Amino acid sequence: MLKGKTALVTGSTSGIGLGIAKALARQGANIVLNGFGDVDGPRAEVLAAGAHAGVRVAYHGADMSRPADIEDMLACAAKEMGRVDILVNNAGIQHVASVQDFPPERWDAIIAINLTSAFHTTRLALPAMLQAGWGRIINVASVHGLVASAQKSAYVAAKHGIVGLTKVTALENATTGVTCNAICPGWVLTPLVQKQVDAKAAQLGVSNEQATRLLLGEKEPSMQFTTPEELGELAVFFCSPAANNVRGVAWNMDGGWTAQ
Repeated sequence: MLKGKTALVTGSTSGIGLGIAKALARQGANIVLNGFGDVDGPRAEVLAAGAHAGVRVAYHGADMSRPADIEDMLACAAKEMGRVDILVNNAGIQHVASVQDFPPERWDAIIAINLTSAFHTTRLALPAMLQAGWGRIINVASVHGLVASAQKSAYVAAKHGIVGLTKVTALENATTGVTCNAICPGWVLTPLVQKQVDAKAAQLGVSNEQATRLLLGEKEPSMQFTTPEELGELAVFFCSPAANNVRGVAWNMDGGWTAQ
């Protein structure tokens, strides 16, 4: 379905971003990966996912808190792949503390990476999409873009901001072939969430399995994690002809979290 298209997925060397990159590659999209840590492993996984379609995979190590890095990444993607047809803004970090104890530098970093980076990638990717008459911007927000949890002021503020940015981008391009939508997952078992499970297990002196049940039980009625694969398939849907007129939605995949 996406043969000949190029997708740039930020924060895609693990977790949700990698799941989305693999799902898009399975549909034939060339992929530009971005993120920290091991690159060879994720690159091999994406190449394997898109092997039947002969997809190409590039990588750019842009620090998403640096606008100059982001500009270089978009320029390199255009040079190497032609243009970015699908932009997935997924890069994110987390810090947990009450407002009065929240380190200002952590606030600044979370807003920069979780929110401001998506503004920069979007503004840079839009002109080529509009010129081509087709584009998909998919912002990975969170259930925390719709509701709040204590101790997560910066993350919740950034994710609410992402939902707002999604709506504005969708409205500004509503008469064009460029759509913008947000995905709002509940608990997804990524390295970020595993840290929270481990911390809860240590804090309460319980097993990892018990800590997982406690974590899910607090918020998620389904009592199961959403998977990166499921989120990848939702991203594929947003890129399909069936979603041509899906514009500005914040689509929660949260096991019933926000239905309560």
